[in-house]
Amino acid sequence: MSFISLVRKLWPFVSKYRQTFILILLLTTMGAALAQVTPIVMKYTVDTIEKMVEKPISGKQIGMVVGWLVVILFGKEILGLFVQLGQKFLSDRIRFQLGADLHNYTISRVVSYHLSFFALPHNQIGKLEKRIDKGIENLAKTVKNLFVDIFPMFISAFFALILMYYNNVWIGICATLIIPIYALISREQSKRQSQIRRNIQQFREEKAGMLFGLFESIFVVKSFVREEYEATRQRSLTRHLSESEIKHHRTNYLFDSLKSMAEQLGIIMVFVVTVYFVLNKQIALGAIMFHLGLFSNVSAPIRHLHRIYDEYSEALTYAEGFFEMIENDSYIENPESNKLKPETIKGNFELRNVNLVYPNGKHALKNINMTLQPGKTTALVGLSGAGKSSAMNVLSGFYNVTHGEVLLDGNPLSSYDPHWVRDHVGLVMQKNHIFSGSVEDNIRYGRLDSSFEEIVEAAKKASLHEQILLMPEGYKADAKSLSGGQQQRIAIARLFLKNPPIIFLDEPTASLDAITTEQIKDSIEAIKKDRTVLIISHNISQIMDADHIYTMSEGSLVSEGTHESLYAEGGLYRDIIDSNARSLNIGRLAATVLG
Repeated sequence: MSFISLVRKLWPFVSKYRQTFILILLLTTMGAALAQVTPIVMKYTVDTIEKMVEKPISGKQIGMVVGWLVVILFGKEILGLFVQLGQKFLSDRIRFQLGADLHNYTISRVVSYHLSFFALPHNQIGKLEKRIDKGIENLAKTVKNLFVDIFPMFISAFFALILMYYNNVWIGICATLIIPIYALISREQSKRQSQIRRNIQQFREEKAGMLFGLFESIFVVKSFVREEYEATRQRSLTRHLSESEIKHHRTNYLFDSLKSMAEQLGIIMVFVVTVYFVLNKQIALGAIMFHLGLFSNVSAPIRHLHRIYDEYSEALTYAEGFFEMIENDSYIENPESNKLKPETIKGNFELRNVNLVYPNGKHALKNINMTLQPGKTTALVGLSGAGKSSAMNVLSGFYNVTHGEVLLDGNPLSSYDPHWVRDHVGLVMQKNHIFSGSVEDNIRYGRLDSSFEEIVEAAKKASLHEQILLMPEGYKADAKSLSGGQQQRIAIARLFLKNPPIIFLDEPTASLDAITTEQIKDSIEAIKKDRTVLIISHNISQIMDADHIYTMSEGSLVSEGTHESLYAEGGLYRDIIDSNARSLNIGRLAATVLG
């Protein structure tokens, strides 16, 4: 990414702070002018003292010289202090506000992306988190460097060079020669560091992703006694990261030494040439202090130039992935005004020759033809990995089909506003996310404007109310402290609260005990009325009760019909039902209950 490209991308975020930048520029100009006061005063003081020592000096004269020196230099420092405080306050305010703006914009973009974006290997949660944090941190710092820090340094250097050229052209040339040498060294340093930085970025993202995965699966790690194995994996990645960082700093040390030599060479050149002209009586003795002081104003910004250039180069490394992430319109779900948002919905779904290939290359659905009718319950049956959840993802609009067509009430699903579609679909998955916060807030997530009484009613329907009351804090209890089965009931309570016309259930009672499953089943049966329902379940009773059943295998449909017709037909469906019956020991169970 070029400098112009980076500025163009950042300008929409930066432009709102134009007035602040103008104020900073004014303070910068004042600060640059004040920086030249000390060398000028030194030159005048030395030249004045040189003349004064040739004759007798009175105490009054000494007092006046010293007094004026104190007043001017001390006054300059006081004024400079206020200028610096103003610059730092304004620049930090811009940096933090810009960081907040970038973060808010990034989150609003990323959460609007299709699920296929998050399925990409390089978009794992830990990697995205690191990319967002480091990207915003470096870009905010770069804006501060480019628009705030770099101006004071170069204006100060510019003023100093003008004074040097005005006083003596040859000394000005000596001071100027150091700039391209310093810039060339910094450029070569950055070029060598670019690939190292990319490696460091990659290792940091992988480390964040691996660490997130480790903590998320700590129960499995402990249960298999794999602590040492996981520690070894972490050590390997950390070693690669530390080696890259050592190489990065080793390169910095080498080039920093070269730049230090270049700066010292500039000081020697300015000093020697100034002494030459002083000895030739072409300039006064005070010029030595004058030019060394001015050269310090030239070299100090150049010395900091590497820091800015280094941070800018690092920002470019992160900016590429960061802007690629937030500017990727191919994944965004556009709630455009021309999208369909009908007043009523029947809930008639139809899949025509649908194929789905995930971003990772997995062919999940193959030539699927399926219909979901309003007021009817449709069940998907099949072995694990058959494509049942993928079919549900397509019907929900989470993934766009690779080939084929999905229709809702006769119109392509893609022609509807995606938010409107999901607002009319209720989902209960096998594994439902519980947010940090209270039980009440987690249930309210189903409908944000619901009252507490409505939340309690939804909890009752999900057979959760009595258990909530047993907790000391009741509905204010931390939802994450609940058991897996109770958390599943929170998800079901959200469904009751949302009360949508279309319901998709993916193993809704998988984490529940038999008694609660029966209670929830009765509640779900009540909410099914006059709704389009799709259910994925290994529960025989839930499958048998469906109006229409599709059997899937390896991404394809192999049979369809009612429970009775499919069982009579034999094949995979019959095998699944018979296996369920044997696993439940139906014969003995029936003999026990009936006997």
